[in-house]
Amino acid sequence: MRMDIVATREGQPAILVDYMETLELIERLHRLLLDVIKDEFERLGILQINAVQGLLLFNIGGNEVTAGELRSRGYYQGSNVSYNLKKLVELGYMHHERCRADRRAVRVRLTESGMAIRGVVADLMQRHAERLTSGALDADDGLTGTNRSLRRLERFWTEQIRYIY
Repeated sequence: MRMDIVATREGQPAILVDYMETLELIERLHRLLLDVIKDEFERLGILQINAVQGLLLFNIGGNEVTAGELRSRGYYQGSNVSYNLKKLVELGYMHHERCRADRRAVRVRLTESGMAIRGVVADLMQRHAERLTSGALDADDGLTGTNRSLRRLERFWTEQIRYIY
C-alpha cells in the first residue's frame, strides 16, 4: 500500500498526513541522491562501482572502521553491507584486515583508489551546495530548519526503539 494513499484518506489528522509525506520524501530523496551519484559516475566513465558503493566510500572517508560500525555510525543504510565491502575490496577501493583485539572483526579503510572515488563524490556534493546557495534553496531557512526537524524525528524513532511505549 502506498503511503500517499493512506495519508490522503478523508478524516485523517493533519499530522498523520504530514508524517506520511515526510516518510515518503525521505525515502524518495535517498533514492534520488543515489541516482545523482550514478549519473556523475556514468558521466565520468566510472562504471565498475555503483552509487551505493560510492556513497559508502564517501561516508567512510579517512576513517578505519569495522563492518558493524558502518551502520552504527550512519555510513551505510542498506542491508547487504558485506557484499558491497567484499566487492570494494576485490576492486581495490578498500583495504581490509582482521582486528588484532577481536580476530572475528574485520577493519576496513580506503585505498588510494577509494580516496579518489571519495573525492569525486565530495566534489559533486560541493558543487551542489554551491548551487543551492545561489537561489535553489536558502541554507539558513531551508536546510537548517529541515535538519533540525529531521534530527528531532531521528531522536523520536530512537526512543521508540529503546523504550517501547
